[in-house]
Amino acid sequence: MDDDEEPLESNSKDEDDTELTPKGSDDALYCEAEAIGTVEKEKPPKEDSETDLEIEDTEKFFTIGPKELYLEACKLVGVVPVSYFIRNMEEPHMNLNYHGLGPRGTKAIAIAMVSNTTITKLELEDNCIMDTGVICLVQMLQENYYLQELNVSKNDIGLEGARVISEFLQRNTSSLWNLGLSGNNFNEEAIDLFCQALSINYLIRNLDLSHNQISDTGGEQLGQMLNFNVGIQVLNLSWNHFHTQGAVALCNGLRNVTLMKLDVSMNGFGNEGALALGEVLRLNNHLTHLDVSGNDIGNEGVSRLSRGLESNEGLQVLKLFLNPMNMEGAVLLVQAIKRNPKSKMEELDISNVLVTEQFVRMLDGVCAVHPQLDVIHKSVQGFSAKKSTFLMANPMKLIQSYADQNKIPVVDFFQRLNPAGTVKMPVGEFRKVMVQQNKVPLNRYQVRELIRRLEEEAGMVNF
Repeated sequence: MDDDEEPLESNSKDEDDTELTPKGSDDALYCEAEAIGTVEKEKPPKEDSETDLEIEDTEKFFTIGPKELYLEACKLVGVVPVSYFIRNMEEPHMNLNYHGLGPRGTKAIAIAMVSNTTITKLELEDNCIMDTGVICLVQMLQENYYLQELNVSKNDIGLEGARVISEFLQRNTSSLWNLGLSGNNFNEEAIDLFCQALSINYLIRNLDLSHNQISDTGGEQLGQMLNFNVGIQVLNLSWNHFHTQGAVALCNGLRNVTLMKLDVSMNGFGNEGALALGEVLRLNNHLTHLDVSGNDIGNEGVSRLSRGLESNEGLQVLKLFLNPMNMEGAVLLVQAIKRNPKSKMEELDISNVLVTEQFVRMLDGVCAVHPQLDVIHKSVQGFSAKKSTFLMANPMKLIQSYADQNKIPVVDFFQRLNPAGTVKMPVGEFRKVMVQQNKVPLNRYQVRELIRRLEEEAGMVNF
């Protein structure tokens, strides 16, 4: 919270005493702002398809200032205004995480957002919104076609909130494509509701359901949904309760042609789940990022995953951190990539596996064939401190020294290596050109450090 933020205690006080407008009521949330000062008109009977936010006269919401509208809404619902919201109403990204809004504070935000055409991303994580606050947000979304990203994670939404959101998603009436629902105590019944909605809603491209209570039944439901959905590109299911049965059922839906990034870390796939994932990798060339860290996958499961990697032509990132595998499994993975001339693997994370110098020499040979590849492993057995220091010599200092000697800006050095000549470049392509260039010879570890410093967003470096 900002230092000049006004106290918000009144937002959370007596929340249960405030009754929000139920769906279908004539007392619309949007209409509450009639108190702004216009003459109230008698409203005609509503059709069932109309929302609680619709009123006959909406012109004033576009003539009154957004700040004044929000302040009036705060008076109407009885909460202290959030100064950060007022100061940033003209910015596209509104971050109200951890502001203690409660349902009534959320209601005031929703009223102000109905006519807002600037904010495209709204973050409301950990605000104790609950299902009553969700009703207000959904009513707002039925009027606001500018908001594209919404994060309501950690808000104790529960089953009733899930029902409200799923009914809204089935109507396909907004511009929303990114939805964060992490940590809301969703169980199988809630997941069933979402899956019903997402079997017909193809607008949601990025969905976060991590840190919920989804077990094997939910895995089956999600697998069936993915068989129908042709919209989801990024799905986060980490920190749930999948085990072998749910993992296998989920994998049955992973022949999905639109899903590109899947995070199922910190579940319980085990070796049988890894077998199902290996089959997915054999058949699915659309998936580019897969995170199965912390899934109780040993060398047996890694062996089965490796079989999929031998023929996969799409996967770029595979994370297997915190699985009970050892160097034997690491060798299987690297050799599978070596045997696949069409592999696009850029990052293999096995950072809990201690390797030997012999493994590093083998990896050097594989990276000569696949220069875009980086294998993140634990420190190497037998490496002296002096040798480790040499391998990790500061790459930026080396490049700066080269640039100074040739009297060019550092950014020019990078741009000349980029075929497009721009200041941005995909990580895999950047790693490949940096390993292959000979102006400033760098090893894999130095290139990794360089990427860490230059990576602006996932998958892209910015010079």
